[in-house]
Formats: sequence, structure tokens, C-alpha cells
Amino acid sequence: MEPTLLNIHHGFNFRDLGGYPGAGLKTIKQHKLIRSGKLDLLSDRDVQFLDDYGVRYDVDFRSPEELQQAPDRKPSDASYYHLPVFPVDETKVTKYINREEEDKIFSEHADGGYKNMLKTYADMVLLPSAQKAYRGFFDLLLGNDGDNEALLFHCSAGKDRTGMGAVYLLSALGVNKKLIRSDYIATTQYIQQPLEDVLVQIKKRHMGTNYEQSIRDLWTVKLDYLESAMATIDEHYGSMQHYLHSALDLTDQQVADLRQIYLA
Repeated sequence: MEPTLLNIHHGFNFRDLGGYPGAGLKTIKQHKLIRSGKLDLLSDRDVQFLDDYGVRYDVDFRSPEELQQAPDRKPSDASYYHLPVFPVDETKVTKYINREEEDKIFSEHADGGYKNMLKTYADMVLLPSAQKAYRGFFDLLLGNDGDNEALLFHCSAGKDRTGMGAVYLLSALGVNKKLIRSDYIATTQYIQQPLEDVLVQIKKRHMGTNYEQSIRDLWTVKLDYLESAMATIDEHYGSMQHYLHSALDLTDQQVADLRQIYLA
């Protein structure tokens, strides 16, 4: 099924997860769960749209530096929560210019960006900072039990840290693996314009085709990246359900509570 794209004019990758089938022949409620890219670009009209849509939680997975560079424009009735998955931006989405070490690697090796992302996805599974952030995410999800209140979660592009947050959440809600993968890869169609904007800047630097390919891989979602995370989960925890219980400390009762809150 196609994701529900929100009518945001000055931002990208804003999607309502409502409508996906979950456990017990139920579906995810509309106006409850929104994944997105960054919020600093939003116009006044966009901010009001999210306010009217019911956004009451703004969950930010970005690093402290990313937050300082581009603070969120949050809806007036939303509470803001900063849950950094990494102390710094390992996805490199906001750090593609003038990073000497990365410039050298990406210029010499066309697969530099690709390899960086495989490692980043494994790190999102294992790093204590990532596990702490996603556990905090679930705490907020468990508290969002009011009617007509939406929780929005995001990073910079809404594809990696947000993507894994969605994978964990949809898994807990009993969404099937095929649909989880489909939701993950759907990001590709919603980030083409910001990707092209980045590549325009890169081309002006005349860094060569290897560098451009690395940047393209940093800014793209690939099933290989998701598989890197899933393989890491299987290797260290045996299964996604065991990971949710052991690494993110979700109890059976909390999983049941999540399904009660978000499925109908």
C-alpha cells in the first residue's frame, strides 16, 4: 500500500503511518504516528497544518550539533523531546562539505558512502546512545494515549534514524516484514529534490564521480542498509522481538499497550 504523504509545502518526507495493517487484523490509526524529515524549513502555514493535524509530540533523533544548526519549528501545542541516536551525525547527511578525512575517502572510493551507511545501520542497533534514544521513543509512544493526539518523529532527512525508529515501532505493532521494508524504501521517492540540491553543491566543488556517488549513497535508502541492521539484530539478539525485549526493554504488557493505543 502507498504511504499517506502529508500536505507540507516547505519540508519533505512527512508521512502518516495510519492505515498499515498490524496485529490482530487491526490497522494503525490515522493522525497518531507521523514520520518526517527536519522541521526547520517549515513555513507558518506548514506549522499550522501540523498543529491542526493534531501533532502534540515532536520527537527529534538528531545530534546536538544538528539541532543547534537547524532548530525545529514545532506546532504551538506540541511538546518537544530531543532523543539523539548518535552524539554526532553518523549518517553524514548534514556533513558532506569540508570534512577532510571523509572527503579523501569518498574521493578515492566510490563505495565510501555505501560502506559508511552499512556501519551506521549496525551502530543504530548496538550503540548505547541509540538504544537509549529508541527506548525513550517508546516511553513517549506509551504516553500518547489521548484521543486525536499525534506523535511526530524525525531526524534530518527522515530516512535513517527515523527509518529505524519506524522499523522498531511497526515491528512492535505487528506489521508484517514485507510492509515494513516497503515503508522504509518508500523514502526514496520523497527525498529526490533535497538530494538534487545537495548534488548541485557537490558538483560546484569538482570532487569527481567517486565523491558524488558516495554522497548519493549517503542520501539514499537501500535495502542493503536495512539488511545490515537486521543482520546485526539476528547475530546479537536472535530476532527482532528479542531485540525489542532485551535491548529496548519492552515488556509483553507494553507491547500490548502499544497495540491498544495505536491499532483499531
